[in-house]
Amino acid sequence: MNPVVSQPGYGAGGVMNSDWQTGVFDCCDDLGICLCGTFCPLCLSCQIASDMDECCLCGASVAMRTLYRTRYGIPPGEHPFARHNLCRREGGRKETTTVCPTGSICGDFLWLGCFPLCTLCQLKRDIEKRKAMNAF
Repeated sequence: MNPVVSQPGYGAGGVMNSDWQTGVFDCCDDLGICLCGTFCPLCLSCQIASDMDECCLCGASVAMRTLYRTRYGIPPGEHPFARHNLCRREGGRKETTTVCPTGSICGDFLWLGCFPLCTLCQLKRDIEKRKAMNAF
């Protein structure tokens, strides 16, 4: 019997892998979204939630970012502290363990905790770009 090495996707064809359309710090790509996120993040959060057919209060949440990544097959990527490792020595060899697994819900939490407005703007820019490509 062969071991299962990958999890099945949902739906007929599963989820296609893709990537973020813009980076977290690409705020100048769309100044309108950037200004809205800077001066009225609650409005931008509600727009995102509406785009995702979710409750208005969920737009800026970790759950929304994780749902979006899952829905569009976006690989988790590095979180802000991926390079800050905890090191320990056991038996003369050095082991490195990360503070938080890359691409986990914890990673989404760190992005939103450290750069809340940037990640909110990134999510809205990505939604708009996918709408323009008829992929939303």
